[in-house]
Amino acid sequence: MDTAIILDVLLWVLAVLLIAAGILGLLLPALPGPPILFAGLLLGAWIDDFAYAGWGTLTLLAGMAVLTYLVDFAASAVGASRFGASPRAAWGALLGALVGIAFGPAGILLGPFIGAVIGELSARRSLGEAGRAGVGATVGLVVGAAVKVSLAFTMVGLFVLARFF
Repeated sequence: MDTAIILDVLLWVLAVLLIAAGILGLLLPALPGPPILFAGLLLGAWIDDFAYAGWGTLTLLAGMAVLTYLVDFAASAVGASRFGASPRAAWGALLGALVGIAFGPAGILLGPFIGAVIGELSARRSLGEAGRAGVGATVGLVVGAAVKVSLAFTMVGLFVLARFF
């Protein structure tokens, strides 16, 4: 077999592994999912000398990768406010999500809840209202994760469409 073909196959395997790790990283705090996913797609485009997925496609994919971060940070705050939380609870959920990243999966789930509860209590709301705000933040987190995964699969789908169709 030709050396160039072997190299292309190995590079495609690496690209697919990066894409898979990127999608996994959207749900696991230890991996920066969007940049890894985008790196896999960029590598795939590079392997083909950008003949199929050009700069326009890659710019769109990069924008979608950035959007996953925005969804991640906004989801808990929006969820909290949908459950009638005060702006302090929404900010608390956002800060709790950021701090929670340092504590792994448990922190990612509990951070927005705790942050929203603390924010609501600091606004002198009742414990029941604070609890609802925390639940809203957690629901927002789950919805945000679903949106992030949807964005990731849309990115892969757009790349596949550009590459094969």
